[in-house]
Amino acid sequence: MKKTTQNSALNIKNSKLNILITGAAGFIGHHLIQALKPYGHNIVGIDNLNDYYDPQLKLDRLKALGFDNDQIQNMAEGQNSTLNTQNSTFQKLDLADRQGIEQLFAENQFDIVVNLGAQAGVRYSIDNPHAYVDSNLVGFVNILEGCRHSKVKHLVYASSSSVYGMNIKQPFSTQDRVDYPISLYAATKKSNELMAHTYSHLYGIPSTGLRFFTVYGPMGRPDMAYFSFTKKILAGETIDVFNNGDMKRDFTYIDDIVEGITRVMQHPPEVTKGGQPLKTEHSQLNTTAQAPYKIYNIGNNQPVTLRRFITAIETATGKKANENLLPMQAGDVPITYADVDDLIADTGFKPSTSIEEGISQFVTWYKSYYKN
Repeated sequence: MKKTTQNSALNIKNSKLNILITGAAGFIGHHLIQALKPYGHNIVGIDNLNDYYDPQLKLDRLKALGFDNDQIQNMAEGQNSTLNTQNSTFQKLDLADRQGIEQLFAENQFDIVVNLGAQAGVRYSIDNPHAYVDSNLVGFVNILEGCRHSKVKHLVYASSSSVYGMNIKQPFSTQDRVDYPISLYAATKKSNELMAHTYSHLYGIPSTGLRFFTVYGPMGRPDMAYFSFTKKILAGETIDVFNNGDMKRDFTYIDDIVEGITRVMQHPPEVTKGGQPLKTEHSQLNTTAQAPYKIYNIGNNQPVTLRRFITAIETATGKKANENLLPMQAGDVPITYADVDDLIADTGFKPSTSIEEGISQFVTWYKSYYKN
């Protein structure tokens, strides 16, 4: 295993850092802030609190982060746009708000920016393409410009396993070509990677993209299959099972995702000297482009069938699922499978939570949260 190097100025445990986290009321953003709070960093979180799914869950995540419940409710009613607690600030702000993002960066000197804010969902992008352009493209340019003008030491941003599209080669490697996305969501995430590389090359911004693989866990997204399956199985309702349950996903538990992010945050990429070899499925090319730029997969490296996934939920809930078998949906892929060798080599971390353990934790939370 390659020895891990680390910029001491970005040591999460031993340095007090100014950190911006976008999508702070989202699933991953909430858990990341929870993990960082004990170290005393100055954390600023932003989110537009949209209604893509139940906004109350987003407000409850903010409450779990220690923000005052009355102030949160006032924010929900439009009476204020900023929350404060010890070492943490939350601001209701849309990534596409160019002036608001410019002001945010002007008022803060961020060491690290973690961009988790985005319009999520593959299927939703088919019906609502403009939401993805506004948040994932316009919003990401605003973040890049903020990083450029304030000399951020490391930009870490969420990409997605969806960029691999219909790639046949398994497992998916960050050295594979990803030129053929099959959803607009995937296309915007690939665009983020290209945009980040351009800014890294032109302005020297160290940037790292993280291709997440099917993230799940407590306080997760209600639009995800594990969430809706649990809800319907507990209620005795029928679940839609696509492709007869034969699809495979590299389900990755939220704690593993957060550990991967925090390790990467401390590991800003350096400029590749002498041209970086670009390996593809067909050849190895040399490029003279030099940039402090890196892409990692963060996945469990153990894809499981949808059938095993459903069985894990049945075991955790103690109920048998009623199934409606359907063909593959547009925008879906038959398998996702992460090659995480680079992540292991550079950070010393490999996700390892089993689907049974992770689903059990989720169902326990779900029953408690929705007990009424």
